[in-house]
Amino acid sequence: MTIETLIQIDGLRFGYKKGKPLFSDLDLHLQGGQIYGLLGRNGAGKTTLLRIIAGLLNPWSGDVRTLGHHAFERSARMLEDICFIPEEWAVPDLDIQDLPRIYAPFYPKFDTDLFWKLVAEFDLPSSGKLTGSSFGQKKKAIISFGLATKARLLILDEPTNGLDIPSKSRFRKIISSSIHDETCMLISTHQVRDMVNLIDPLIILDQGQIIFQQDLATVAQKLRFHVHTGLQEPLDAWYAERIPGGYMAVSENTTNEDTDVDLEVLFNTIIQHPDRIQKLFNA
Repeated sequence: MTIETLIQIDGLRFGYKKGKPLFSDLDLHLQGGQIYGLLGRNGAGKTTLLRIIAGLLNPWSGDVRTLGHHAFERSARMLEDICFIPEEWAVPDLDIQDLPRIYAPFYPKFDTDLFWKLVAEFDLPSSGKLTGSSFGQKKKAIISFGLATKARLLILDEPTNGLDIPSKSRFRKIISSSIHDETCMLISTHQVRDMVNLIDPLIILDQGQIIFQQDLATVAQKLRFHVHTGLQEPLDAWYAERIPGGYMAVSENTTNEDTDVDLEVLFNTIIQHPDRIQKLFNA
């Protein structure tokens, strides 16, 4: 079975200031059946890239196709199959029961039963004003709605901000059970530890370019993540972080050792050594 490319970006140039591009000739192709994690430093342009994919910003140049449509044209056929949940949003003075009643007609595949099932899984009340709820409660309601749209493309910007620890666990469980070959999820986050065993492949955006895009199985083949005890960094480490009793280190996996990928440490390694990482993964 051929997996369809749902997001195709070629030669993207965009910026907020004339003559000062944020993105220069950026390319990105994303397929169905994946939960992609988008990471980057503050100001790298993660949210901007999500907004371009959703057709909310017009590129200076390049080709951006979302679900086969020119993104900025925002055709009805594209919009009925894409759901973008930003990090922050203005919540209207609505009861949670009003969400499906008012907004579901925009999504032909909306599943009302699924919405209420997710509301229950998130331990949300089945009635009550959203404006009187906490930020975390509002976010869980919007995530429930987004998943119930059954849109082929779900874009989530910092989805775990405001969620307590039990809700983060439920979020991972719900998201991982919601993906299939015809859908794609793109999650932008700084909270990488909330995304363990969820996001894969990983995309890293830096200085206007995608500097890394790999699945975690390939990462584990190429790099070794290990704890080194002692007062000095291990000599073979590409990157090391001080932890109690030693260092969390990353080095080239020359012995085919199977280790768990630490997303936060991987990110820091790539940001510090982009050329070395690129050489290793292109070999």
